[in-house]
Amino acid sequence: NLDHLLPEAYIRTLQSLFGDAPVTEYEHVREVIKEELGNYPEQLFQEFQEVPIASASLAQVHVARDFQGQKLAIKVQHCGLRETSKGDLLALEYVVRLVDGLFEDFKWGWICDEIAPNLPKELDFVNEGKNAQAAADHFRKNSLNCVVPKVHWDQTTSRVLVMDFEEGFSCTNVEMMEATGVNKRDLAMLISSVFQSQVFQTGFVHCDPHAENVYWRVRNGKPQVVLFDHGLYKQIDDNFRLTYAQLWKSLLLADVEGIKTSCSKLGVNEMYPLLAAMLTTRPFDEVIERNRTKSFTVKKNAAMDPASDTAMIRGYAQQYLKDIIQMLDKVPRQMLLLFKMNDCLRHIDYALGSSPTNTIVVAGKYAAQTVYDLERSKAKTTGRKVHNWISHVFLLTRIRLFELASR
Repeated sequence: NLDHLLPEAYIRTLQSLFGDAPVTEYEHVREVIKEELGNYPEQLFQEFQEVPIASASLAQVHVARDFQGQKLAIKVQHCGLRETSKGDLLALEYVVRLVDGLFEDFKWGWICDEIAPNLPKELDFVNEGKNAQAAADHFRKNSLNCVVPKVHWDQTTSRVLVMDFEEGFSCTNVEMMEATGVNKRDLAMLISSVFQSQVFQTGFVHCDPHAENVYWRVRNGKPQVVLFDHGLYKQIDDNFRLTYAQLWKSLLLADVEGIKTSCSKLGVNEMYPLLAAMLTTRPFDEVIERNRTKSFTVKKNAAMDPASDTAMIRGYAQQYLKDIIQMLDKVPRQMLLLFKMNDCLRHIDYALGSSPTNTIVVAGKYAAQTVYDLERSKAKTTGRKVHNWISHVFLLTRIRLFELASR
């Protein structure tokens, strides 16, 4: 997902981890299904394809049909993974803690703090099914054009997850978008809205939106998102969610004092420009420039093509690598998986040719609504309520005009 930072050769090699990892032999798949569901797949399903359509680090997915002919996706955990994962965690923790102690500038202990509680949850497919159901309920209530595969609970266990099979294309399949006439900007905005709505509205967030987990298709002439793999979720608490919303609203408005205040609440003081740059993947100079012009965008140098822009970002990352590592050790733990989510979304934007400003505007819009809801609940006088409403409507109008002008 860090294609704006890493060389192309690294990206090509690491992309295989998304859906082309080594597969478990079919005989072992049969045994896992027998242990979990009580029978072999040929007895449970009318059809069951022996060759998986995708294989990732924890599981692989097979296509099947039930006896009514419905097409299903069967996610089967790799054989023995549940048992070996405990040793893997211990080995990781030992190495990280050892190097953390030997090298003063090596502050990666937070990796263990994040992986240790989350890996067991990812290995429990019942938990994943519950996450998927909660996500589907959220998108239904918010009328976002996003589909989550329906879970078949009567055939789902901790190591086998049975779902409806949903058709679609990877969100980085630009060739198919061009062939079908899908507007890439509209799709990028929809994908961003799907995840930002989770962050700012419920705080229950899918934290692994890489390209093999986010698909698209056309329904009624419009792009629709299909969201897979709900194993890695983060529930952020309301206090953090509100502070994070205030920060993103300030980033949208280029409100430097607001950015300082919100970063301070998150435990970041002098390094607030770096945190802002990490969240937006833009230099803080752009915030200062937008503060001066009162705009959502900055006037780009005509000579600054996408390749030059990527080179600039890489240069900043190299220059401030030590500070970035220190930052990751300082921020609230709730923010770490949000960084990962942002990187995944940034990768999708990069692939679709979407401007980073679009992501800032979408996040800022949802953040602004969250801040307004808080202000409305706290306002005690009619005058204050009217003032907050006028300010909010003015901001939403600015955002809408920007969206229309960007088409």
